[in-house]
Amino acid sequence: MSSKERPTLGGTRIKTRKRNIAAPLDPATFADAVVQIYVDNAGDLELVAKSIESSDLNFSRYGDTFFEVVFTGGRTQPGTTKPDEGERHPYSVIDCEPNRVAILPSVIYIQKILRRRPFLIKNLENVMRRFLQSLELFEENERKKLAIFTALTFSQKLSGLPPETVFQPLLKDNLVAKGLVLPFITDFFKEYLVDNSLDDLISILKRGKMEDNLLDFFPSAKRSAEGFSEHFTKEGLVPLVEYNEKKIFEVKLKEMKTALTTQIADNTDISEVIETVKQRVKDAKLPDVEVVRILWDVLMDAVQWSGKNQQQNANSALRQVKAWAKLLNTFCTNGKLELELMYKVQIQCYEDAKLMKLFPEIVRSLYDQDVLAEDTILLWFRKGTNSKGRDMEQKAKKASSQTVQTFVKALEPFVNWLEEAEEEE
Repeated sequence: MSSKERPTLGGTRIKTRKRNIAAPLDPATFADAVVQIYVDNAGDLELVAKSIESSDLNFSRYGDTFFEVVFTGGRTQPGTTKPDEGERHPYSVIDCEPNRVAILPSVIYIQKILRRRPFLIKNLENVMRRFLQSLELFEENERKKLAIFTALTFSQKLSGLPPETVFQPLLKDNLVAKGLVLPFITDFFKEYLVDNSLDDLISILKRGKMEDNLLDFFPSAKRSAEGFSEHFTKEGLVPLVEYNEKKIFEVKLKEMKTALTTQIADNTDISEVIETVKQRVKDAKLPDVEVVRILWDVLMDAVQWSGKNQQQNANSALRQVKAWAKLLNTFCTNGKLELELMYKVQIQCYEDAKLMKLFPEIVRSLYDQDVLAEDTILLWFRKGTNSKGRDMEQKAKKASSQTVQTFVKALEPFVNWLEEAEEEE
């Protein structure tokens, strides 16, 4: 045989590797084994956790089955929450009393299991999602237990459980329409807020992409701001009601500001703009003070400011005031609102360096256009000399009383002129 030829083996049998041989699924045997651990330890979850940790059960393969046993006491039929054949134990979450004292140990127990087997978090998600999508298959008392358990999982910061796992399955139209979701989410909120702040709850809602969609938990007949306030006030969740009202208020302000910005950019007739503001104020029940603030913000945002040319900035601001004086005049209907407008101008001139020196000129222009009355300007001036009465920390939350005195001093020549004119009269 030539030295270049390589020997070959004939009739070689290729053996199948063991890892390629799939063992048949046997969740029933696994479930029975877990149930037996519960029974052997008489439901003592600390002992159950230790027994499970030392067992050689295949949790990576039967993770979903494990949590079915935890929640319901045994294996459930595929795609349902109905008990399947096999052994069961009476120490499950569903068998607990519907209160935190009874359910919290199960949450802590699961937390211990997840620390040793973090891969099981996906199985917990799967089972919770399935159960929440099937709320109608549980009794009212059982739904309450699930809600308390779910709230405690977040309160205890159960490793890695994402909020969308909880909130998104609840948005099934049939569950919401049947009125099953609202009581569940109410129990969830009430239980979670026992140990956590409203800000913590809002953070969870944000992560679950539900912060702006809380009304989606309500059946269509009750899906309104009034229905929201009535329900959660009755349930004792007044801070949540106040938060939601604030959110609605902010949305309405933003919508009004957007509409005004568009109209002013398009040079819409001022009478049409006034009607738009009146209608939105009526529909949204916006406070007069907020309207005045929005009007000034929108008008100044529409100005084409120059980066360095101070005189050009002054001219642009004064032109804007003159052009839209009728709009400001329509809604600055009393001394209180005129004073609020002065505060607003002062705050903006403080916060925007290019406007710092324009304060007296803007005030003078507002006076010339009959937006600000003489009495309002004098009142502001007298309050402004008192750091407590007109400290910008109270109104702008940033400026010092020393800065306030800068504005007062800048306006002093105009105020002297007003006082002299008043004396001559």
